[in-house]
Amino acid sequence: MGGGHKGPVVEHVDGDVKVTVQGRVVQVTIDRPSKKNALTQAMYQRMADALLEADSDPDVGAVIISGVADVFTAGNDLADFIAGNSLDETHRFLEAISSVNVPLVAAVNGLAIGVGLTLLLHCDLVFVEPTADLSAPFVGLGLVPEAASSLLLPRVVGERRASEIILTGRHVSGAEAVEWGMANAAASPVLPAALAAAERIAAQPHAAARASKALLRSGELTVQGRMAEEMDAFAEALQGAEFKAVMAARKAR
Repeated sequence: MGGGHKGPVVEHVDGDVKVTVQGRVVQVTIDRPSKKNALTQAMYQRMADALLEADSDPDVGAVIISGVADVFTAGNDLADFIAGNSLDETHRFLEAISSVNVPLVAAVNGLAIGVGLTLLLHCDLVFVEPTADLSAPFVGLGLVPEAASSLLLPRVVGERRASEIILTGRHVSGAEAVEWGMANAAASPVLPAALAAAERIAAQPHAAARASKALLRSGELTVQGRMAEEMDAFAEALQGAEFKAVMAARKAR
């Protein structure tokens, strides 16, 4: 997947998921407009593969997740639930999106239902259309939240708002998502804003960006524990090729 900052666009279409590579940025596009981009097990498999492949490529600086038409994703294809299909690929995707070190940017262009909302909690930057519509209707379906959203959503929006979203199925607008800290900014069209952010991240030294993400995402620690973790990562970075290249470039000015 590697390449320069710019360069030819390489596109891979596998069923209802499109993976586009341009330079250091990979875009994973949910492309099933006839079903409001509802996710099947095959789509989860392809998306997990794309995330893991990008994460294993040190030349990839960022990944964008987006949807076609006016929908991000309507969530799980309920036909999978009705048919009793295995949810192994759903689990694999959630494991991937929650553990990859490559920075993730989401471009939410419309409906983001169920996992369409909860997957955003694992993205590092989130951009939304002002008209975006986020909801988590799990309880109304007789289900419970997934993707660690019962843990992560209260951290982002607070317990009261998280309870309202989960227990009542309340819809959150794009403007509210920004106000509540679920998104960084609203933009229309949203994809160029997300792409610009992804390219800014991808222009940074990749190993340093990934290590910084790991620190930001690490579990609960005391201040002293976090400082020790940071110091270990900092000492490792000081010996890394990226830091040495930055210093050499500054000396050459």
